[in-house]
Amino acid sequence: MENKSFQIQGMTCASCAKSVEKATKKLYGVSEANVNFATEKLNISFDETKTSLVDIQEAVDKAGYKMLSSEINKTMKIEGMTCASCAKTVEKVTSKLEGVTKANVNYATEKLIISYEPSKVKISDIKNAVLKAGYKAIDDEITVDADKVRKEKEIKVLWMKFVISAIFTLPLLYMAMGHMLNFPLPEILHPMMNAKNFAVVQLFLVIPSMIAGYKFYTVGFSALFRRSPNMDSLIAIGTSAAFIYGIYAIVQIFGGDSDYVNDLYFEAAGVIITLIILGKYLETVTKGKTSEAIKKLMGLAPKTAIVIKDGKEIEISIDEVEVGDVIVVKPGEKMPVDGKVVEGTTAVDESMLTGESMPVDKKTGDNIIGASINKNGSIKYRATKVGKDTALAQIIKLVEDAQGSKAPIAKMADIISGYFVPIVIVLALASSLLWYFLGGESLVFAVTIFISVLVIACPCALGLATPTAIMVGTGKGAENGVLIKSGVALETTHKIQTIVFDKTGTITEGKPKVTDVIVVDGINQNELLQLAASAEKSSEHPLGEAIVKGAEEKGLEFKKLDSFYAIPGYGIEVRIEDKNILAGNRKLMVERNISLDNLEDTSNKLAGEGKTPMYIAIDNKIAGIIAVADTVKANSKKAIERLHHMGIEVAMITGDNKRTAEAIAKQVGIDRILAEVLPQDKANEVKKLQAEGKKVAMVGDGINDAPALAQADIGIAIGSGTDVAMESADIVLMRSDLMDVPTAIQLSKSTIRNIKQNLFWAFGYNILGIPVAMGVLHIFGGSLLNPMIAAAAMSLSSVSVLANALRLKRFKAVK
Repeated sequence: MENKSFQIQGMTCASCAKSVEKATKKLYGVSEANVNFATEKLNISFDETKTSLVDIQEAVDKAGYKMLSSEINKTMKIEGMTCASCAKTVEKVTSKLEGVTKANVNYATEKLIISYEPSKVKISDIKNAVLKAGYKAIDDEITVDADKVRKEKEIKVLWMKFVISAIFTLPLLYMAMGHMLNFPLPEILHPMMNAKNFAVVQLFLVIPSMIAGYKFYTVGFSALFRRSPNMDSLIAIGTSAAFIYGIYAIVQIFGGDSDYVNDLYFEAAGVIITLIILGKYLETVTKGKTSEAIKKLMGLAPKTAIVIKDGKEIEISIDEVEVGDVIVVKPGEKMPVDGKVVEGTTAVDESMLTGESMPVDKKTGDNIIGASINKNGSIKYRATKVGKDTALAQIIKLVEDAQGSKAPIAKMADIISGYFVPIVIVLALASSLLWYFLGGESLVFAVTIFISVLVIACPCALGLATPTAIMVGTGKGAENGVLIKSGVALETTHKIQTIVFDKTGTITEGKPKVTDVIVVDGINQNELLQLAASAEKSSEHPLGEAIVKGAEEKGLEFKKLDSFYAIPGYGIEVRIEDKNILAGNRKLMVERNISLDNLEDTSNKLAGEGKTPMYIAIDNKIAGIIAVADTVKANSKKAIERLHHMGIEVAMITGDNKRTAEAIAKQVGIDRILAEVLPQDKANEVKKLQAEGKKVAMVGDGINDAPALAQADIGIAIGSGTDVAMESADIVLMRSDLMDVPTAIQLSKSTIRNIKQNLFWAFGYNILGIPVAMGVLHIFGGSLLNPMIAAAAMSLSSVSVLANALRLKRFKAVK
């Protein structure tokens, strides 16, 4: 299955998004298709052997919209060409590259114009192909953000259309309404003295407004004829009805019936179009602000890098940096890609990616995250990840995927938006006909009802309510180092009742130290530590690493192992110099029937102090205990207090014995202790909590916690740093700070609250607005809704939903 994302042009409301979804879902081989109206993107999963991109494009075209290619168009200067054959050669070699869709070389200008898919081919591949052919390709332009340019152009065009429409609509409105309010009008245009002039001038004033809003008619009517009407269809039908009635009125005036001067209705068409263009302008500007977070992330990476080639420092485009290149970064510059320091020391500001405010010291061998800022030293580092593999690219991909996903809370709005427009058209027709035939009202009254119902209905607000809040919420999370993978995860997080924390590396630092060495007669402390460290040298367990480090600090030599056997959840068994050595927990000693002599009390005392006792046995006889303690993270207690304030139960899961676990739990305020749990049983413990009817989140470092993270309703991987592609987690926390857990939950609560407010407004507006437009108030002696007021209300409804979503930008991380 191929997963792809495409920009869709021409959508104006949620009904349009639904039409694109329907059209693409029908294709053979398509398993899923989601259209996000706020981002204007189609996320589609399909089998390439059954359907092609051309089929998808055709389906979108038939639905009346345009699917933009993710291709990049680039112009490059070609050096070394001497004739037209050279140009043909360059064309051939570049056209053959996978991912290149078009390549044209102009020999006269010495330029290659190439269209390529950035996910399949890189600039460096194109340059290498040209180089192999005997020529040299040089960047001839700075690549621009095509989406940004398109959006800016769209905003400019909408503003220009609004200005043109307003220039003609204002005098039209003055003419139509002014004489009723005794505003001065020249005799030549006065309805009582020159009815024909009054009518014809209004006709000429409304035409430019209708031309400015021509897209409402082209898109609206074509959608109507395809039997998938959208918001444009409502505006097109409503304003066309007003215009046609106005023409009818002119015919009556020229026929001698001057009473029609008060019912021309041209001003309604002009004002409706002008206000809706203004609404669309404000909506587009505001929609742009909802995706600022992702644009900020995209703008973090520098455009160029200084690499060492043949002993010289040369500046190249970031697209040309390859794995293995040695990059030079001076103070104040940004790191172009991910890598490992090979020379120099410095402090690096990683705050824009991890939210960690303090600069991190870097020396030879340390990892570098691309887009972080080099603060004070000059360093050289080797590129390990470039292009789409860098941490920044993965974060952007993760945030984009989350913003393109749908939350379950949006289901109802999605279903309704699919039927909304046809229902509104039926209601408009039914109410106007009922008033005319059964209510005995005039044709003007019926037309007013018809137009008002069509114009006040707003599917846009429904379509924008959820995705805009998800966009701002996930973007705000990324700013704080909290990466939420999907709309489902964002919604589920606010329902969490119990959070299970892994102990080692999550509540504690995960850097244990040897604190006590207790021996029995016949062996000294250094001997016991030497044997234990030699045994643990091949182990990857944090406790084993602590013992190895303790021996290294004392300068003890490691003995050669004859055999090594790991016993998961218990310890290890090794042979050293013909001695059989067991190192592990109490369970291991009990299983091997090894008497603990007088060490049981000592072990309990150490465990009560929060230390983990490791038993060492030599040839089936207890030799001593090495106690290891792990320090609790600075913010663990504070984070758990915050979770308690939110009404969330906190549990801790660990392989440690009960006494050690209780000591740590007491320090930080844990409610529930799950001790002596084997790594493979962690998922079962989560299952047991879920069986109690609780929504459970699991927080772990994502290594041996993967099954438990997957089992939990929400899996939270903490302190993953550069490894953001945590498959088993729903939320990835970039830092090792537990305070990010309450931040993630608070962000989810704030976002869901915002979505509910948006949906309440969107539904409430339509539920109240449509009956008012249908004349319900008139039944009880109230006034009739003017179509112009209906248009203003409709324009403001979608803008208000967007403005409410933008309030999420004020969200602050939990401190």
